[in-house]
Amino acid sequence: MNQVAPDTLSEHAGATSSETGREIILEVTDLKKYFPIKSGVLFQREVAAVKAVDGVSFKIFQGETLGLVGESGCGKSTTGRTILQLYRATSGSVKFRGQEITSLKGTSMRKMRREMQMVFQDPYASLNPRMSVGRIVGEPLVVHNIGTKKEREERVAELLKLVGLNPYFVNRYPHEFSGGQRQRIGLARSLALNPSFIVADEPISALDVSIQAQVVNLLEQLQDDLGLTYLFIAHDLSMVRHLCDRVAVMYLGKIVEIAESEELYTNPLHPYTQALLSAVPVPDPVVEEQRQRIILKGDVPSPINPPIGCNFNTRCPVAVDVCHEEDPKLEEVLPSHWVACHRVV
Repeated sequence: MNQVAPDTLSEHAGATSSETGREIILEVTDLKKYFPIKSGVLFQREVAAVKAVDGVSFKIFQGETLGLVGESGCGKSTTGRTILQLYRATSGSVKFRGQEITSLKGTSMRKMRREMQMVFQDPYASLNPRMSVGRIVGEPLVVHNIGTKKEREERVAELLKLVGLNPYFVNRYPHEFSGGQRQRIGLARSLALNPSFIVADEPISALDVSIQAQVVNLLEQLQDDLGLTYLFIAHDLSMVRHLCDRVAVMYLGKIVEIAESEELYTNPLHPYTQALLSAVPVPDPVVEEQRQRIILKGDVPSPINPPIGCNFNTRCPVAVDVCHEEDPKLEEVLPSHWVACHRVV
């Protein structure tokens, strides 16, 4: 496998966490992404904003998989897209290998994109139906002006083999493939530039259950072979437990808990995490019968007008007065276990 040209990021040394000794490949600090709501026909003015991501902070270490979970509409996908600057951040910091990328534009941002790629959720919508597989997978090489035409063709064939597809498929079109095969094509495209960090935005949610395991096994194999680092966004909590080293739980634009995967699943501390995990079925009928399901009351508040204080206070079964007044900070309450909750801290 050819490596990325050394001039792309060699001048930016990655930071190292003093607590773990591992290199921090990505550091997100107080990241916000608001989508303005405008009113007026001629002179539009901003009357409100959708607070899709509202002060998110976390770190991702070299070679690990961080899972990002939460219910639909909590801001997971927007977080992933804002990290990669597909959406420009409203405020906050995103550092990749120690370099701030929220201020990068043009050629500088294009160089950075060689190291950071994305696998999109919908394998049917993320591939251009008018382009052949060869053109889809080879497009990043053309955009970044890498190699001759023959070298690009060889690289495309190599990438298709890497993800378990026949290289002779290069002249076929997306409609000739199944959902799982399309997701493999999207994965091959994301690997074209030898990235070190990939945001996988619910890459298995649109696939049949029988195909999901194949794609997850492929992601694990590629991580081992290529030394990749993942931000894995997902709904399937059992799959996240299997695949991820650490898990971050998101609710209404904020991170409410981060911990090592096994620690989070065996010792969830935030009331929302406890409710979320109580919905995961257990394959042991005896345990399943004895478990108590936590049913949350009410609906998720609107991200246009979130509650004062803790975002979860309108549905939290243990909320007290301070929860309606102060927004809790994400604090380390156990080694490598962070929680944003007044009742826990």
